[in-house]
Amino acid sequence: MFGITAGGTLLLAVGLDLLIGDPESRFHPVALLGKAIAGLEGLLYRDAASSASRRLAGAVLVLVSAAPVCIISSLLLALLERESPLLAAAAGGFFLWSTIGANSLKREARRVLEFLQDGDLQAARERLGLIVGRDTEHLDEGEITRATVETVAENISDGVIAPLFYFAVGGVPLALTYRVINTLDSMVGYRNERYREFGWFAARLDDVANFLPARLTVLLLVAGAFLLGYDWRRALSVTWRDGRKHASPNSGYPEAAVAGALGIRLGGLNYYQGIPSLRAHLGDPLQPLERSQIAAAVRLVDAVLFLFLFLYYALFLLAGGSNIFPGGGWR
Repeated sequence: MFGITAGGTLLLAVGLDLLIGDPESRFHPVALLGKAIAGLEGLLYRDAASSASRRLAGAVLVLVSAAPVCIISSLLLALLERESPLLAAAAGGFFLWSTIGANSLKREARRVLEFLQDGDLQAARERLGLIVGRDTEHLDEGEITRATVETVAENISDGVIAPLFYFAVGGVPLALTYRVINTLDSMVGYRNERYREFGWFAARLDDVANFLPARLTVLLLVAGAFLLGYDWRRALSVTWRDGRKHASPNSGYPEAAVAGALGIRLGGLNYYQGIPSLRAHLGDPLQPLERSQIAAAVRLVDAVLFLFLFLYYALFLLAGGSNIFPGGGWR
């Protein structure tokens, strides 16, 4: 049943994120997860291992990281639900809250924006360096804006819609499992000497996991652009034209949608530890890259989150008060 569990869980999780965001604490579930993954990596990774052995070890890392989270959360919530649906909804809401990053995403973007508004480029570069992987030491305002908008656009899918999507179709345990996969990709899913084989499985699994959420995010961004008075038609056309140009099979779609909605061009030349990397251009430079675009991107985060909640509860009501999603309770 949908009832108090699924509906209450979702409202509590989103409410906590909007009011509190991600607490900057070493005891945050994702921080603890990162420590556990780092410890497991130390046990499984071997420099001298063959390519096939490193790939196998990387797959084992994913399995031993994700499976316990899914199984234990399912058993715990089942136990709590037998005692009290309200208690299960509260616990589920807390767990789901740990998977959502809307507030922290907006907070970090606004901090960069505030430094730009104060004319402090150096502080803006340093703050930006905490949320992007590229070199930021010599970026001007336009490039700082581009980097900030790109990371906001990508994380609307990864950090907001994807965990909520998996909650809708599989409950809290599936949302938590998605967060494990996404965290693994952010830690080991790199194409460098150390992780090319070891992180291959985590990176490919993250690509698969984000395939549907990224495309759902595009639809929500187009609708959000319409509500906010941005160019929703261009958001759709630019996504169709440029979305697949990105090196990632998923990130390019929300980035292209945001670029089209705001009339800006994303992509271009980035540097990573001094090494140049040319990314495909997404969108057209109809508007200059300036700090006001960061504020516009943040407004799109709010619009997309609102639209997802509206869609979720509207489908519930249209279904006559029963849960239409196959696994979309708290479980």
